[in-house]
Amino acid sequence: MRRFLAVLPTILLLWALVAQLNHELAPAHATLFVGGLFVTYTALTFPLGTGLASSFAAGLVLDANAPVAFGTHALLFAAAHALLHDLRDRLPRDDTVGRVVIALLANFGLFLALSFLEVPLSPMASGAWPRLFADLLWSQVALSLAGPWFFSLQHRTLILAGAEPETLD
Repeated sequence: MRRFLAVLPTILLLWALVAQLNHELAPAHATLFVGGLFVTYTALTFPLGTGLASSFAAGLVLDANAPVAFGTHALLFAAAHALLHDLRDRLPRDDTVGRVVIALLANFGLFLALSFLEVPLSPMASGAWPRLFADLLWSQVALSLAGPWFFSLQHRTLILAGAEPETLD
């Protein structure tokens, strides 16, 4: 429970920063999606139950103001978390570059899953794909730049909360 409560403020901070960036990008009709950042660190370092609760809570936070059915992000984040947690013994999870690459792949999968769920419901579905791919490109660039900072923030927050990084496995 301590790990979950320690990571929750970092999730809320990332959500607030991304929401502000999306607000500033709205006149340019662009959107950033960094869902992979919400899932990767907890999936690679937390026990299954605590990490799954963190990823699910992050999804609920994103669902609170997203124009999708409530629970969409939460279920997608939980599924991504379960997949990453299952594969984590075969992934390079101890170094920052490995975590960023994993976050980029998770973000790509989450973005495509969310797009395939929501685009067919729009009136101009075929015209949305070029813009979505541009958004995906900018989102991946933003994630690769913000990923090291966010992973370090989560790591330091856990240390401040008294959860030593060596005991997270």
